[in-house]
Amino acid sequence: MAEFGVQIFPTDQTIQPIPLAKAVEERGLDSLFFPEHTHIPTARTTPFPGGTDLPEWYWRTHDPFVALTAAAAVTKTIKLGTGICLVIERDPIVLAKECASLDVISEGRLILGIGAGWNVEEMENHGASFKDRWKIVREKVLAMKAIWTQDEAEFHGDFVDFDPLWSWPKPVQKGGPPIWMGANSKWVFDRVAEYCDGWMPIGGSGSGGMENMAAAMAERGRDMATLDVGLFGAPLDEAQAASRLEQGFTHLVFGLPQSEPSAVLHRLDDIAGLVDKLR
Repeated sequence: MAEFGVQIFPTDQTIQPIPLAKAVEERGLDSLFFPEHTHIPTARTTPFPGGTDLPEWYWRTHDPFVALTAAAAVTKTIKLGTGICLVIERDPIVLAKECASLDVISEGRLILGIGAGWNVEEMENHGASFKDRWKIVREKVLAMKAIWTQDEAEFHGDFVDFDPLWSWPKPVQKGGPPIWMGANSKWVFDRVAEYCDGWMPIGGSGSGGMENMAAAMAERGRDMATLDVGLFGAPLDEAQAASRLEQGFTHLVFGLPQSEPSAVLHRLDDIAGLVDKLR
């Protein structure tokens, strides 16, 4: 059965995470996702992929794990996701601890949406290599999986290297929180099939995307039916949204505006009405 959620940059200029999370759950939706940028370098050398000036909310957003923990404390059922977490900019041992803690506190409701990011200067401020970003993401994810599942975890890679360690709590969800990759490129299929539990492209799967993903899953002995496929930025038109479900998406994530709280809640009401028709 398909699930439905919403996403917003949780900034200091719009509705705050606690009232939003309550409102999402009250309206019977299934999930709430928060994006991440630790900062935006003022140089602005890297062009914004959206093709416009970079919106101000990119450098005003709360830390997603702080915001999601606040949301977890006032809700009981909705899934809480990063959409996406910039793994490239985070220490994997610390991130594994944050995710495990949030999964325990929320009683197993975390979805870890991941990505490598696009802002070269932002990554460089964290000492990360843009050229090697996907290799680094892979190693950090595999290292976190080891920490979540092993009593004495160790990892030895080209970018992540640590000897046996103890780290608790372990996540409530077996194997750790599900990891959904937020990317859409010719390389995404094999990456998802190797080390992710879900795929969350923005806007759509692209031409042949579902077939390519199924082939990559099969190549690694996995069944496409076991993969969560979320659509980030789902259309608000009923016919278009229904079409995305027919294409094989299992989770539609609708965008909320970066507006005053009343406008956000109004859009949330519209989305809840649309979801009632889609279910």
